Amino acid sequence: MDVGGRDGGSSIKKWDIIYPVYLNSKKTVAEGRRIAAAKACADPTCNEILDSCAYLKIPCKIEQDKAYPRDFFQRGRVRVQLKNEAGSPVNPAIRTSISYNC
Repeated sequence: MDVGGRDGGSSIKKWDIIYPVYLNSKKTVAEGRRIAAAKACADPTCNEILDSCAYLKIPCKIEQDKAYPRDFFQRGRVRVQLKNEAGSPVNPAIRTSISYNC
């Protein structure tokens, strides 16, 4: 399931990966959370991440058969394209740590 338009010819293997545990406010940093707990949400799903990417017009794809390496019982991840092959942001209106280097 692709969202946000075509991938522009870039390989999906080069896209960034978001596991739901990265955004889970119920997890600790040691358990895999990557953002501040105040900005995280409780038990996010791949479909919720996909909906958010669609709203932000960021190309993405769910990979249901993949598991989080630290916990194989947590299935699914989302691949997102934050920058083009040239290194410019896909959606310039969205600022990321990757886009600050442009």
